[in-house]
Amino acid sequence: QVQLVESGGGLVQPGGSLRLSCAASGSIFSIYAMGWYRQAPGKQRELVAAITSGGTTRYADSVKGRFTISRDNAKNTVYLQMNSLKPEDTAVYYCNADINWPRILEARFSSWGQGTQVTVSS
Repeated sequence: QVQLVESGGGLVQPGGSLRLSCAASGSIFSIYAMGWYRQAPGKQRELVAAITSGGTTRYADSVKGRFTISRDNAKNTVYLQMNSLKPEDTAVYYCNADINWPRILEARFSSWGQGTQVTVSS
C-alpha cells in the first residue's frame, strides 16, 4: 500500500499558475497509476487528471490544455502543473494511487488524504 501527501496549493490570481506535488511512500511507486482529483464546496469530487505507470495521461475536459500531469518515479512523486487558472478551479485537490486504471478514472477509493487547497481569486 502506498501513502500519499499532497502539497503546493495556495492562493493565486486568475490566469496564474501553481504546481501541485504528491509524494508517495511505502510501496513500489512506479507500478501505480496516479490520479489528481478535486472537490469544490457543495460539489462531488471529480477526476482532474490521471497518469498510468507507463505515462499515458487522461484529463477532464475542463482542464485540457491548461493542466499537465507528470510523474518522476525516481522521486516517487506525481505533479500537476496548473496554468491559466480560473476561479472555477478553486477546490481542495487530492491525489490517489492504484494499480487498477478504471478505479483511478472512477475515483473509487475509500480513503483520501488531507488534500491541498487551491484558491483562484483576485
